[in-house]
Amino acid sequence: MEPNLISKKDLLEEKGISYGQLYRWKRKQLIPEEWFIRKSTFTGQETFFPRDLILARIDKIMNMKDDLSLDELADKLSPVLPDYEMRKSDLEKRNIVSSIVLQRFAAEDDGALVYTFDKLLYFYVVDKLLQAGEMSMEEGDRLLATLREHFPKFAGKACDLVFTRKMGVSSFALLSAPSELYFESGVKVVARISMTECIEQLKGKWV
Repeated sequence: MEPNLISKKDLLEEKGISYGQLYRWKRKQLIPEEWFIRKSTFTGQETFFPRDLILARIDKIMNMKDDLSLDELADKLSPVLPDYEMRKSDLEKRNIVSSIVLQRFAAEDDGALVYTFDKLLYFYVVDKLLQAGEMSMEEGDRLLATLREHFPKFAGKACDLVFTRKMGVSSFALLSAPSELYFESGVKVVARISMTECIEQLKGKWV
């Protein structure tokens, strides 16, 4: 078995959950359909999952299920963008993204301008990489352009942002998650960010 996958049988044993729970969570869209990977084995067809993603997701569900209904959990964990909006002035007051990002990328926007959730998400992701010291402002310009052009194409499906650099030249890509990605020699993966996790984090800042 591939080291980055875990079988359904091993998953149920490791996390102490039942078959019924797993598929109930699937029906409620707490676990994405694309994480259920069917593979041929010597015993026939078996179901596998991306190990790191499914283990982290089940831990999250188990930790939150006593405080939220399954429907509330589904809304919280879903990669579908909510209909949230926020004025630029409120964005500054609540410090959802840094003033540096707003000064650089939204300086010409009036304080009364209302941002939709997707626009806030793009600022949030750029801010995340800038705060980590992994990206220059010029690269931030290109990342923002990449997100604006390509993120809407995923239409509510889980995806990752991959930030690479080779010989000082940076590149950004968005790809469906989960997926494996291999690069030529000399390419450094600066960051790989789950856009779904960023959506969840940003939703949490509305509370």
